[in-house]
Amino acid sequence: MCGIIGANFKPNKDFDTLTLLLSDRGPDNLGTTQIDNNYFGHTRLAIIDLDKEANQPLTFDHITIVFNGEIYNYEALKISENLECLTKSDTEVIVRLYQKYDSEFLKLLNGAFSFCIFDKDKNRYFCARDRYGKKPFYYYEKDGQFVFSSLIKPIIEAIGFTPKMNRIALSQYLQYFTPLTPNTFYEGIYKLPKASYLLYENNKLSIKKYYRLKTYKRIHDEPTALHLIENTLIKSVEERLHSDVEIGSLLSGGIDSSLISTIYARVTGKKIQTFSIGYEGYEKYCELPYALKVANHINSDHTAVKFTKKDFLDNFEKVLESLEEPHADHASSPLFHLSSIIKSHGIKTVMSGEGSDELFLGYNNYQKFYDFYEFKKTLTKEQQKFLKLNLGTASSNTKEIEYLQRIFNDETIYNSFGEIFTKSQKSKLFKKVPLFDEPIEKLDPIDWMSSIDMETWLGESLLSKVDKITMSHGVEARNPFLDFRLVDLAFSIDSKLKLGDTNKYLLKKIAYKYLPKEIVERRKKGFNSPYNEWLIEEFGDSVVNTILKANNAHNLFNESYIKELFSYAKNNKLKQHTYALYVFSLWYNKTYL
Repeated sequence: MCGIIGANFKPNKDFDTLTLLLSDRGPDNLGTTQIDNNYFGHTRLAIIDLDKEANQPLTFDHITIVFNGEIYNYEALKISENLECLTKSDTEVIVRLYQKYDSEFLKLLNGAFSFCIFDKDKNRYFCARDRYGKKPFYYYEKDGQFVFSSLIKPIIEAIGFTPKMNRIALSQYLQYFTPLTPNTFYEGIYKLPKASYLLYENNKLSIKKYYRLKTYKRIHDEPTALHLIENTLIKSVEERLHSDVEIGSLLSGGIDSSLISTIYARVTGKKIQTFSIGYEGYEKYCELPYALKVANHINSDHTAVKFTKKDFLDNFEKVLESLEEPHADHASSPLFHLSSIIKSHGIKTVMSGEGSDELFLGYNNYQKFYDFYEFKKTLTKEQQKFLKLNLGTASSNTKEIEYLQRIFNDETIYNSFGEIFTKSQKSKLFKKVPLFDEPIEKLDPIDWMSSIDMETWLGESLLSKVDKITMSHGVEARNPFLDFRLVDLAFSIDSKLKLGDTNKYLLKKIAYKYLPKEIVERRKKGFNSPYNEWLIEEFGDSVVNTILKANNAHNLFNESYIKELFSYAKNNKLKQHTYALYVFSLWYNKTYL
């Protein structure tokens, strides 16, 4: 994993200085090159092929590449595609595939990546990002100037000014914790959509999607599903163990990280390093006992970290700087601290469990909302008309009435972090960002719900947080559940079979073979921390004053409502609302005031 940057013009600052802004992402080497009036920079986190021959930018023939990520099947591709490579790196494999297939090779890659290939003969920039948005890629293009980077700050420094705040991004942030692609908080600076590639040539920029979720149902029996899931997950873990440095594993004590860590230990037959974090004095948030139970079960070399109020406060500003723009996931702070501990142990790469909840239905709402959709199917057209008419005049404002009203108005009741898509809005969304390989009308409710979470919560919030926070310490996170073969498999399984009679029904069936019963059957516990208690204790009214200071400048929020939300936060209620406003306001005050 690395940091990349490039521009087709001479930036406002020295290019080596701009590249140095990415050094946390790649502390092992810094390289730059200039080709005519095109500039490319790379900071390297050496994981595969540690020799200097794999340092970037790399140039072969007329092709130059800067690459961030890992291609897990690169050795297999050398053989299957009969590629002749001069180095042992996965980076060269991308170049050779481009030379062989032009832009049509991306579907062959299994990995986490963002990269830019500069084709000198065609004077073309060919840039791409992985299927699910694990690796970041930002760009700016205007008046013949094109610049890209793994981070936002180098782009701002390159163009020489701070763009205006993007209000659309703010609206999305307040619903989803982070702006949705292609938006960032800076007007004119965009994120390349996941599963897409960008071509910039002849001063024209175009973007095309190269992958969509496959939702055709082909697996309807449980034994087949369990066999395929287990084997595919094992293969996914095995491929992600290819490295020239030691790999650790995050271990929360939940089923996802516990299963990954256990498979890792079994596959290698060695004593692996595992890491977990908890909170002394806040047992309701702490999962360390569960993590320790799994660590003992697999005999790992386990590091359990106690995250304190002092750790939180000491790192708070650094966390916000690492995220670059407002991000309202409070789990960033403990992850930042844990990443620093992982780095101090000499670990550059860790396994992580993101993606399991979305693929194998780990959230309670999947079953709950599915039952509402199924209820509608049991009614005759006359009954539906009667209910639609009477629900529309119902005075009750219970959630159940609201859900039924939406269903009979052809709206989805699954709001996925706040946004409600009507039938027409869904069609517009998918015309703009097609997620599927079949018409939306054929999707069942479970596919719709889990895919929206894949696109928004996972693809925009979780993965961006994990990458920026871990990589700010030069630590790479690998996500076995997000192997595209496992994702496609999960969406090919009958939705009712996936639902079963409990959250993650199929995954738990497999987990019984690997984990203690207590771990498999424990109640799901979302990642939480005493962040609100610590903020209120330390800063008190300055929290709301910071928000009001920003609001006096942009005048976007209702002042009395801000104060009301803060009064709730002081009682540890609706705390996420105040936290989101506080993080945004800290960024706004620092950036524009």
